[in-house]
Amino acid sequence: MQSRKHIIKVQRLLVIVAITLFIVKVIAWYLTASVAILTDALESTVNVIAGLIGLYSVILSSKPKDREHPYGHGKVEFLSSALEGVLISVAGLIILYESLDNLIHPHELKQLDAGMWLIGATALINYAFGIYCVRHGKKSGSPVLIASGEHLKSDTYSTLGILVGVGLIILTGQNWIDSAAAMIFALVILFTGYKIVRRSISGIMDETDTEIVNEIIKVLNKNRQSEWIDVHNMRVINYSGFYHIDCHLTVPFYKNVHQAHEIMDSLTNMFSEHFDNRVEFFVHVDGCLKSQCTLCSVPDCPSRNSEFISKVEWNHDNILANSKHQLNGG
Repeated sequence: MQSRKHIIKVQRLLVIVAITLFIVKVIAWYLTASVAILTDALESTVNVIAGLIGLYSVILSSKPKDREHPYGHGKVEFLSSALEGVLISVAGLIILYESLDNLIHPHELKQLDAGMWLIGATALINYAFGIYCVRHGKKSGSPVLIASGEHLKSDTYSTLGILVGVGLIILTGQNWIDSAAAMIFALVILFTGYKIVRRSISGIMDETDTEIVNEIIKVLNKNRQSEWIDVHNMRVINYSGFYHIDCHLTVPFYKNVHQAHEIMDSLTNMFSEHFDNRVEFFVHVDGCLKSQCTLCSVPDCPSRNSEFISKVEWNHDNILANSKHQLNGG
């Protein structure tokens, strides 16, 4: 809950920063009449809209589970970040159109030096806050904060490029550079929008999150217990930083229900602690097979069929497979 409150706090701050920087960029465009600086202001419009949508989504995703939403409301953050990606792409298309129109119908530029100072200041603020959002988004598992942070960082890169373009105009007096700079960074913005939409769709479609799966595997191998004979058929769903994990756990077949449950609890408690209680487990318990004796290191097993040879190191491929592990590759 504390993590969700922090996400809301960061998102509120993001909205305030976005509105402030948008006003500054509009002033810079008014002073210069530069279409390149207009592109920066248009992208900041997206920042404001996306920030407000993101704030609504993180507040909604913070609501607890209910009868209609047994897994919580976290998926709304993926929808929000997808919408942000679409808005960024639309802004890129508008910027591309405006820059082409200005190339055909050029107009006089003015006070470029004042405009450079203003948008230069916004670039520094954008980049610093973008890093802040991405860092806290990854820490809390919030796709909205990550998308917002990546957007702010890309906004900085485009602003720096525009600064270079405006500087060249001042040095050379060639106004067509204004439109050329705008077109280049319109393409950068379009690519950023595509990446955000792609990441959001993968979350909505429950695409395997390789980074999270590898983290789970690392924790499993580090804290492995002898009675966790085998873990397989693992699936992980990310509900905006809250993880639903289900898997099959193989335990000694002679354990009774109570004993098997204790073994299962040792596994689930370990992950609850590691993920700061942002995880729920559904574990199907299997009894071991005689063919698995060679990979089982349970001491003093009363039913051992063959000597222990070596354990199977869990990895991304074998832990996701729906089959019990054996040394012969089964």
